[in-house]
Amino acid sequence: MRCAQAGDTVLLINERDRRRFIRTLEPGRQLETHRGLLKHDDLIGQPIGSEVRTHIGFSYYLLSATTDDLISNAIRKTQIIFPKDAGYIIMKLGICPGSRVIETGTGSGGLCMALATIVGDEGHVYSYELREGIQDIARQNLKRTGLLQRVTLKPGDAHAGFDETEVDAVFLDMLTPYEVLTQARAALRGGGVLGSIVPTTNQVVELLKNLGVSRGYAFVEVEELILRAYKPISARLRPDDQMVGHTGYLVFARAVTIRPGIDVNTETSGDEGPSDEAEV
Repeated sequence: MRCAQAGDTVLLINERDRRRFIRTLEPGRQLETHRGLLKHDDLIGQPIGSEVRTHIGFSYYLLSATTDDLISNAIRKTQIIFPKDAGYIIMKLGICPGSRVIETGTGSGGLCMALATIVGDEGHVYSYELREGIQDIARQNLKRTGLLQRVTLKPGDAHAGFDETEVDAVFLDMLTPYEVLTQARAALRGGGVLGSIVPTTNQVVELLKNLGVSRGYAFVEVEELILRAYKPISARLRPDDQMVGHTGYLVFARAVTIRPGIDVNTETSGDEGPSDEAEV
């Protein structure tokens, strides 16, 4: 049985309205809720998953905070990349323990936290942000989750290029990702993955115009993820009344190198030629 320890980041949630509190347990501190006080000293040593009560008897459950919890409840002043997209982005970028990855557009650090969780202590995330002061919020979120040592927060403009080379992936979360494709390719290793998220089809079109073998990219994909939640009531199971209809368009490509003398003007679009389905 695992019990909560000092220094753990935990989720406290009640069943009635699912009000959530994420806290790092520290001796001597307490959580003030609209339903009473919870002393950290009373939570330390309690089994994870157990019911705990405030000083007025209101019930909460003590749970481990998942990456989804941490991102969804992060301190933020900017829009974050939703967990539904973050998980898929990590898979498409091929991120695993030991990966080195660059992201542009740190924002409040939502995707940065997800990436740092996966790369482990052997990997690293290099996060660039142009807007002054924004990274202070990301730093708070990363510190709270114990992930700051896996991330280097770098104030700077992606148009000026990246300090790192031979990284496994580059993810562009910015208004004009098509303007920094050359800089991203210079940072990527051969076969590495470029990813981007943009809110409008206009930006997707500009990306497609600039992604090609002549620029060092191939196997371009454009996708959009829609997630629909259901009311978890067995007597009347149905979709929630509200849903997030659109978050962003995801664009991915692989970094490739052209052999000298190859005519790149014979490129074809992804819907021509033989199927690219893998043989089993």
